[in-house]
Amino acid sequence: MIRFGVIGTNWITERFLEAAREAEGFELAAVYSRTEEKAKQFAEKHGIPQWFTSIEELAASEHVDAIYIASPNSLHAQQAMLCMNHGKHVLCEKPLASNVHEVRQMLDTAERNGVVLMEALKTTMLPAFEAIRMQLPKLGKVRRYFANYCQYSSRYDEYRRGNVLNAFKPEFSNGALMDLGIYCLYPQVALFGKPSVIKATGVMLESGVDGEGSIVTGYEGMDAVVMYSKITDSSLPSEIQGEDACLVIDKISEPSELFIRYRDGREERVEVQQDKPVMTYEAIEFMELIRQGNQQSATNSWATSLAVAEIMEEARKQLGLVYPADQQQ
Repeated sequence: MIRFGVIGTNWITERFLEAAREAEGFELAAVYSRTEEKAKQFAEKHGIPQWFTSIEELAASEHVDAIYIASPNSLHAQQAMLCMNHGKHVLCEKPLASNVHEVRQMLDTAERNGVVLMEALKTTMLPAFEAIRMQLPKLGKVRRYFANYCQYSSRYDEYRRGNVLNAFKPEFSNGALMDLGIYCLYPQVALFGKPSVIKATGVMLESGVDGEGSIVTGYEGMDAVVMYSKITDSSLPSEIQGEDACLVIDKISEPSELFIRYRDGREERVEVQQDKPVMTYEAIEFMELIRQGNQQSATNSWATSLAVAEIMEEARKQLGLVYPADQQQ
């Protein structure tokens, strides 16, 4: 059994716990919240034996082996490094940190303490993503990667009424790129590596974060186009376009239906067996790393997380998107 503590009591934590319970060897041991009332309520709801209002006490607990972090983006680095310095393995929600400097600090801390650190980016952990990778040779020479994740946020309704919630506050290192754009960029880097050219445009909101944006990146012989938004919807699928065929992906954040459309008109459905909750697969991967004594995932690797952070930081510079965390370097 691997005993987990969780930092954060929001909806994503609820979803992770529901999924992680499907993973063999998962044990929920502790929860942290800033307030005693929330911590106690969450512990009682989920049958958690221990609850904390001090992260230091959670990190030092001898009853916890690993910690899942689902706090605001701006707190990821500080909290993860504290836990890793106490010898705890860390599964940290995407984005791993606010900026490249923080990501590098986290990777150094993990290496120094000999613990597992993995970014909880679900897309690349799914069986459908491995199926995407396996289909690439059928496409011929790949010329374009196109990923689209535009999902109107219910919190934007509040924003338009004058109530700025955390999702649109720069002090929490939030916005469309960090929330949705990363789902497009992470698979791109996992499949094709870091691009040599990055060009970004977008719409900045009055609160100081981006509402939507587009990033065009260049590789030798191919390019990649990413579109993301929290202020509009889109029904477009994502694609990987080769000279011989195009692979159509239903939803880049949670791919499940894949089709190959060949130039001669043939269409091939790619069969994928994916019967677990989508976040179960990242929990399984993370726990296997701990059991095997490996510090990082081959897919959600430290190099991939760092490269994605570098792309997003360059895109933010071009957009003029600055977080308070950037000034603390």
